[in-house]
Amino acid sequence: MLEKLLKESTYTVIYTGAGMSTESGLPDFRSSQTGLWEQKDPAQVASTEALNRDVETFFQFYRERVLGVKDCEPHEGYQILAKWEKEGLIQSIITQNVDGFHAEAGSKNIMELHGTLQKVHCQTCKKEYGSEMYEQEHFYCECGGKLRPSVILFGESLPEEPFMKAAEESEKADLFIVIGSSLTVTPANQFPLIAKECGAKLVIINLEPTHFDHHADIVIHDQKAGQVLKELDEEIFK
Repeated sequence: MLEKLLKESTYTVIYTGAGMSTESGLPDFRSSQTGLWEQKDPAQVASTEALNRDVETFFQFYRERVLGVKDCEPHEGYQILAKWEKEGLIQSIITQNVDGFHAEAGSKNIMELHGTLQKVHCQTCKKEYGSEMYEQEHFYCECGGKLRPSVILFGESLPEEPFMKAAEESEKADLFIVIGSSLTVTPANQFPLIAKECGAKLVIINLEPTHFDHHADIVIHDQKAGQVLKELDEEIFK
């Protein structure tokens, strides 16, 4: 059924959450015991206040996160999505994730709603650098300003541009596929509903049930995202 929808769709949008990242070995933020937020209070260490008042803790926390991303790599599911985009099977990817794995795998039309850990920029002059600056413990710009990851911190408003584009993509979709998201984070979890209200078929692929399942045309539980994508890819291109 999903294979048929993909083949028939003229505009397919993919929406990914932490379930994609965890299959590459990255820890989830919100999982009990194993989630990063279980060990450190995000409001204390991943916030604009920490950047301004406890910068050494901020630097070390985000250096750990950057190193964690560097220790992992995109799994096969990411490669499949990049291939599908190249083949014209999907048109865009909206992601809540900040690991940058979609871009690393070769996807092009990506809306990173919460930014990326693959870059850092100067808080003062806005100059951009690669995240290897944090790997090498270089935390200050040549202008003297503090370097910070190019992600949304607690205390910051969400970036308007990727959200506006994601809303436009959701409205254009005739097939909207959620992969690995519990759809609990607002306002990002509204995009599947926007797509559905505009007439799209909605598919949710997530290990556990979500509150949006009753809106979906197809729901797939208890299967890893990478495996579902691999099986679909084999069916489509056999």
